[in-house]
Amino acid sequence: MDQGSLSRKHFIRNSSLALAGLMAGGHTAATAATIVAPVDQTKERNFMLKNVRLETGFEYDGEEIIGTQTALFSIEISNGKIKAILPNTPQSDAKDAKGLLMLPAFSDMHIHLDKTYYGGPWKATRRRSGGVKGMIALEQQILPELLKTSTHRAEKLIELLQSNGSSFARSHVNIDPTSKLDSLVNLQKALENKKDSFTAELVAFPQHGIYYTKSESLMKEAATMDIDFIGGVDPYSLDGQIEKATDFIVKLALDNQKGIDIHLHESGESGLKTVEYLIDKVNENPSLKGKTFLSHCFVLGRLEKAQQEKIAEKLAEAQVGIVSTVPFGSLIMPIPTLHKYGVNVQVGNDSIIDHWNTFGSGSVLQKANVAAQLYGYSTEFDLSRALKLATRNVLPLDDQGKQQWPRTGDDATFVLIDASCSAEAVSRISSVKSLVHQGQLVY
Repeated sequence: MDQGSLSRKHFIRNSSLALAGLMAGGHTAATAATIVAPVDQTKERNFMLKNVRLETGFEYDGEEIIGTQTALFSIEISNGKIKAILPNTPQSDAKDAKGLLMLPAFSDMHIHLDKTYYGGPWKATRRRSGGVKGMIALEQQILPELLKTSTHRAEKLIELLQSNGSSFARSHVNIDPTSKLDSLVNLQKALENKKDSFTAELVAFPQHGIYYTKSESLMKEAATMDIDFIGGVDPYSLDGQIEKATDFIVKLALDNQKGIDIHLHESGESGLKTVEYLIDKVNENPSLKGKTFLSHCFVLGRLEKAQQEKIAEKLAEAQVGIVSTVPFGSLIMPIPTLHKYGVNVQVGNDSIIDHWNTFGSGSVLQKANVAAQLYGYSTEFDLSRALKLATRNVLPLDDQGKQQWPRTGDDATFVLIDASCSAEAVSRISSVKSLVHQGQLVY
């Protein structure tokens, strides 16, 4: 799905640091507590950067790619857009990027901003029992307390993402009988409080099941609010019937012109049947193509290679994407096979210090690094391609080494990173020095 395919976006426009101070005065420490400050909204977002490093092509030894060529440029920013890409003018009084590499800003495509311990006292996870239903019972106990501070903690979590170079997220938000619509309302307040520095799209997520906890009416109400996707979770194991729960989700999405993003943890026969049934429903309703995703979809990691290839081809034809995190326990998802067939694969942090998991760092560049290690992406070319897992499939160079980003007219949404090229950035999880979102310096 391209970045403009859904119209309802949540634009966060309220915080930024002084551009001159960061660019001229060096680098600020990557601490979430210090990355944001009020911005004068009357100021035009017009400025020039010099000494910006851009990738210009690949370096070859025969037919083998052995390096990435770069050069320094000046970049003119006007009203949130890249107005011009110019020869470098090192003697000018433009803001100095000091040779840092400019890359597309990162996107966390699977996260739960509405429920986190982040920003509060440390808590490890508790022992799990009863699978997803056991976690639902736990959530029913802890959600009332979490909701008291969920707006504040969502803001802190957004700041953590920003400090790691992300300016965009797809967040699932609980719609359930315990929190009702409060998780959504509280998260929308956090987004409103961050208006000029971040963009999000929201998934109405029936974490406790659609029918298991009788959440149908709440989901119907949420679908009329400012959300972008209708979510779901394990239609068979949680709601008892693949067709009934999936049909509800599909109808709600169609009726309200939303996308679909369903959590699918089931890794056995029911998981495969759910994938195949959803593909069939999307093919029956072509308006859902490019707007439908399966989160996690662990069953793909359990299939034999031939079956993986068959399902990957079907997913690609139906334009159904896969969104997950890496790694996920001992399970290795077939990301290279999905890419081979052109499936839209996206990654995120999922849990960041919550009752599900405590290992989320807030960095999707780290996720690209982990994927590179899991799948043996160690060459210059392969590492440079792995960057797309962090950038929603936007890469500075195409597979032939032709420069394709940035271009005049693009949104001025990018990171400046301490690396010589994309491959090094992925391999070393290079430090993000600045994040610019729609022309506003965030970090």
